[in-house]
Amino acid sequence: MATLTINYDTSNQSVTTLLDEIIRLGATPINTTFKKGIEESMEDVKKGRVYTAKDAKSLINQCLQ
Repeated sequence: MATLTINYDTSNQSVTTLLDEIIRLGATPINTTFKKGIEESMEDVKKGRVYTAKDAKSLINQCLQ
């Protein structure tokens, strides 16, 4: 059995209808966790995945390291 992870906008009715049809045909949803953008951002801050730079040049230097 294969596992497929799909991220989609739940307000898109066409995609939601298509996924409902796929599930009706026999696919089994495993995880239906939806995070909002702000939740993902706050998780990044908590885990230290946020960087700061005083200007564009220092940002580029950080990216090249």
